Amino acid sequence: FREQPIFSTRAHVFQIDPNTKKNWVPTSKHAVTVSYFYDSTRNVYRIISLDGSKAIINSTITPNMTFTKTSQKFGQWADSRANTVYGLGFSSEHHLSKFAEKFQEFKEAARIAKEKSHEKMELTSTPSQESAGGDIQSPLTPESINGTDDERAMPEVTQNSEPRAEPTQNALPFTHSSTISKHWEAELATLKGNNAKLTAALLESTANVKQWKQQLAAYQEEAERLHKRVTELECVSSQANAVHTHKTELNQTIQELETTLKKKEEEIEGLKQEIENARELQVQRDSLTQKLQEVEIRNKDLEGQLSDLEQHLEKSQNEQEVFRNNLKTLLEILDGKIFELSELRDNLAKITEYN
Repeated sequence: FREQPIFSTRAHVFQIDPNTKKNWVPTSKHAVTVSYFYDSTRNVYRIISLDGSKAIINSTITPNMTFTKTSQKFGQWADSRANTVYGLGFSSEHHLSKFAEKFQEFKEAARIAKEKSHEKMELTSTPSQESAGGDIQSPLTPESINGTDDERAMPEVTQNSEPRAEPTQNALPFTHSSTISKHWEAELATLKGNNAKLTAALLESTANVKQWKQQLAAYQEEAERLHKRVTELECVSSQANAVHTHKTELNQTIQELETTLKKKEEEIEGLKQEIENARELQVQRDSLTQKLQEVEIRNKDLEGQLSDLEQHLEKSQNEQEVFRNNLKTLLEILDGKIFELSELRDNLAKITEYN
């Protein structure tokens, strides 16, 4: 094989919508291998990516191309010969930077190769092309063919060269022209085949637009569902506030009961002292004893109520903690979805401004 891969990475491949020239159309359902190839025969660098047996990228690097980073994980370049703009989405900023460095490196190599090719053609050109009374034009390819600048560059005719009379020297340009014509016919057939493959790939990527729109509608539906869920959680949060208020009221009631209990205990102590100081007040003491028993019963009731309230409070705290954890998890998921939608919107806005 005359072409060999010299650098490979994995990325999601996109092409600009041929109709709107603004929206990105995914050409691969998942991350695929994107490779730089070097053609040692033609001294050409190309970017090629295959999805199965389908070529979704076939772009020849020329000195006038520019790779642009539009975000931390996305980059793009325009291929005028393929009449499209390619976009690559990487898994990390490091992979994007590495791909951009290789693009610049091979672009510079393509420029140097082009200059050397021009110098070689100028040295091999024959200065006797005016001897027949006119200029002999070199064969050219159509501008729409996805070739390279080196392939379109032909030897320039020397205007100031003196005509020579030797027949063998006058026949050289015609032989050279015939050889180049056969070369271009073979290249033209190859490039037509490549263009047919790219046309089929473009039609297939256009068919994927409908699927992408359906996915976008599903994302919008999911975002609406999450929004409703957030509204429900806000309602539950208001209920949690009511529970907190009830908890505060219970705490106040407990404090009042404790104060009352202390007062009753002080009253009991006073009654005991009165009983000891005045045994003649037996009837009063019996009455106070009865009151004391009632207070103790009430105290037990209050202790039972206090125990129930503490259990209810602990249960409420546990439920509130579980609710907060669930709410935090849902909010994190929602933030991730909102961030992805925001990033998508920013990318679309940047692409719109770029176009």
